Formats: sequence, C-alpha cells, structure tokens
Amino acid sequence: MDKKLTFEEIFQQNERRIHYQIHKMNIRDPHHDFFQEGLVALWNAFETYQPDKGPMATYFNYIIRNRLIDRMRHDTRQHEILQQTVHEQHTQYTDGNYHRGTEGARPIAANHQLQLADSNLWKNLQSQLTDKQWKWVYYAIIQEMSYKTIAEQENTTVDAVKNWGRQVKKKLKDPHFRHMLSLDDKDI
Repeated sequence: MDKKLTFEEIFQQNERRIHYQIHKMNIRDPHHDFFQEGLVALWNAFETYQPDKGPMATYFNYIIRNRLIDRMRHDTRQHEILQQTVHEQHTQYTDGNYHRGTEGARPIAANHQLQLADSNLWKNLQSQLTDKQWKWVYYAIIQEMSYKTIAEQENTTVDAVKNWGRQVKKKLKDPHFRHMLSLDDKDI
C-alpha cells in the first residue's frame, strides 16, 4: 500500500527544515518573509519531487536553501538600487547650482546679491575667465539655462559644461581672484 502524503503532513514533518536553513545562513527574519519563501520552496519541492532521483530530505534542503539564496540576492539588488537612487537624488540636490532653503530650491542667479545690471563687475569677471568659463557664467547663472541646453547650444557634452562650472567655482573661491574682482564674501 503506497499512501501519498499530503502537503500538511509534509509541512509538519519539515517545518524545522526551513528554520534550520534560515538559521544556518544567518538570516535575520523578523517579519518571517524568508520563512514564507522557504514554505513556498517546500511546496514547490513537494510538487516536483521524483523519488527515483534521490532522497526527499536532500531535495527539500537543496530547493529551500537555493530559494533563500535567490531571495537574499533579490533583496541585496533592491537595496543597491535604492542606495543608488538616494545617492543620485543627493547629488542632484547638492550639485551646487541651486540654493536650497526652507522655501525650496532656487537657481543661484535668483539668490545672489550681485546686481545683474552692474556691467563693470560682469566685464571684470569676464576678463578673468576663459571663453568657455564665461559661457558657463552667462548661460547657467545669468540666463539660468540647464546644462543640457547649454551643451546642445555649444555643441559639446554636459560633462564639459559641468567642468566649465567647476573651474569657475574654483576661481571664485580663490581669495586672490576675489580680490582682483573686488568681491566681498557677501557678494557671492
């Protein structure tokens, strides 16, 4: 008499097997997500088990363990994607082209104390910068154009435009350069 076991009986006999695999792999499972994954793996193993291929216990261990490993890889991948997204958002938020405050982000040109009408200051600044650096100041600061738009207009890459901006910012931080322009800290 060859009586086939029900899944409930298999579960009762093998529930500890799932806990063992979770413990063996040092998985923290406060919400029992991995246990649920192991339970599904046990069900799949029960449905696909072929007695002529080997012992049932070995097959269950193999299927449960590999399913838990797949779940860990999936969770790790999701965590990495989340971290990358957070990093990209942080980079956008702190890229230096916006002043951020409690009222939100505003372009630099809308926040600085320099008067755009002060043509002597702008001419003096332009004389101290390369053509590309001046293009960055004019387009990004005065005209408030995006890097992408500037790159398209100047037939170059966005990275090149960003580099122009980095060079300008570096010069503006130099005390000697600021003195030549007669800029105070409150002006920038």
